[in-house]
Amino acid sequence: MSIEQILVLAIVQGLTEFLPVSSSGHLVLIPAFTGWPDQGIVTDVMVHVGSLFAVLVYFWRDVLNLLGGVRDIFRGNPTPHSRMAIYMALATIPALAFGAILKFSGASQAIRGVEVVAFGAIFFGVLMYVADRMGARVKKMEDMTLAPALWIGLAQAVALIPGTSRSGITMTAARFMGFERGEAARFSFLLGIPAISAAGLFTALEAVQEGHGIPADALWAAFFTFFAALAAIAILMAIVKRTSFLVFVIYRVALGLLLFAMLYDWFPGLLPSLATV
Repeated sequence: MSIEQILVLAIVQGLTEFLPVSSSGHLVLIPAFTGWPDQGIVTDVMVHVGSLFAVLVYFWRDVLNLLGGVRDIFRGNPTPHSRMAIYMALATIPALAFGAILKFSGASQAIRGVEVVAFGAIFFGVLMYVADRMGARVKKMEDMTLAPALWIGLAQAVALIPGTSRSGITMTAARFMGFERGEAARFSFLLGIPAISAAGLFTALEAVQEGHGIPADALWAAFFTFFAALAAIAILMAIVKRTSFLVFVIYRVALGLLLFAMLYDWFPGLLPSLATV
């Protein structure tokens, strides 16, 4: 990849991973709009790993608490942090299972289409609006129990479909479960740690087994993604403390409609066509 493509991938992934607008969907759109060759799933996974390190840095206190909770489990002295670590581990299983199904069935490539992104952007954007407008939410992450954790975990599995948004759908599920916006975002980001870690480890092992390793381009993209993702987390946490998700809903619906218009030539001559993508 050229340095321009690496930087664009990093900035787009970093900003869209934690803003609820679908990073995987935007990664699919980059080659469609630029004419660059598809960067491939390996690069997509590695830039997600760059986002993962941003979560570890921003939420370092929560991460240390969760690690301490795991330690306390092995010591036979479980704590509230231990309980949260167990919930997150169990909530990660659906995403790992669905990811394996997509990988080994070959469907992971089949769903990397602009039409899928457009539908997901609109449908899950509207769902986010409904969840966010259903009234006051008072629960904090410390109020998490097994049932809502599993529901949010199931939602995270659906986010493997481009256009859905992992942060968006998990925050939507948390809002439906009664959690405050800030707490929904916090749980969403932390829940992504085991899933993204597993995907990154699996991709690295697979690359080593195939004898070609992780491309240097993908590693550079992951490195630059870290900084963009860190900025995106700070932006989102500031937004959810002051206002609703409406701005993201508007963006998602507008993006989906624009993509459909370009796919089906609703405005010939006015918009470029994506009918052949």
